[in-house]
Amino acid sequence: MTSFSMRHAALGAPLAAVAMAAASCSFGPSGEPSAPVLPGIPPDAGEPVPEIDIGAPGRTSDQLRPWAQGINEQMDIPQAALAAYANAAETMRQTLPECNLGWTTLAGIGHVETRHGRHQGASIGDDGVVNPPIIGVKLDGSPGFADIPDTDGGALDGDPEHDRAVGPMQFIPESWNKYGRDADGNGHADPHQIDDAAVATARLLCEAGGDLSQAQNWQRAVLAYNASQEYVADVRDAAAAYAAGTSA
Repeated sequence: MTSFSMRHAALGAPLAAVAMAAASCSFGPSGEPSAPVLPGIPPDAGEPVPEIDIGAPGRTSDQLRPWAQGINEQMDIPQAALAAYANAAETMRQTLPECNLGWTTLAGIGHVETRHGRHQGASIGDDGVVNPPIIGVKLDGSPGFADIPDTDGGALDGDPEHDRAVGPMQFIPESWNKYGRDADGNGHADPHQIDDAAVATARLLCEAGGDLSQAQNWQRAVLAYNASQEYVADVRDAAAAYAAGTSA
């Protein structure tokens, strides 16, 4: 088991997946975190993202390629991934400004999940699709793994018996069906496409946490993605590095 990508399954809380159910395990009756909020939360916002036309036809993250190109190499983030994170954050800023989601948080999650779509030699193509597809382990209830029977007939993960986390942000099919959106303008929501996956992640975080400028809300949102304090710390550390303009 790697230190990223499939760690959700290893911890018994596969990604955003069991979605809000995973988060509920980490909170008491009052809705407050049962564990103390970690220091350094929320991470800083990082390099400001320029305003773009999120209603423009086609792939709106392309508008942010020049911005990403100026800073992505020093952070060791593929340009397409960084533009996708910024596009997702800007989309939420314009459609749900009260969420206050920064691109650094999305980048932190992308780093921990699959090193921005580069797990085991995968890469992001010109169309934003990660190849070869990143497919998680079978969630069949084996020791150390969640038991999640198939919910999509294997359509997304190729497994007709049990669900698996898929794509650069590691969504299980059930969660993707709830949060997945077309963000690259091709008319199809694809968990293997970095723009679509980043916007889906943004939607989940905002729904789970509310105002992410508040420390406990940010922690609650990330716990909804993976109910582990270790995971929260890893995402925080990566996001803080990106906020400072360095690699994680």
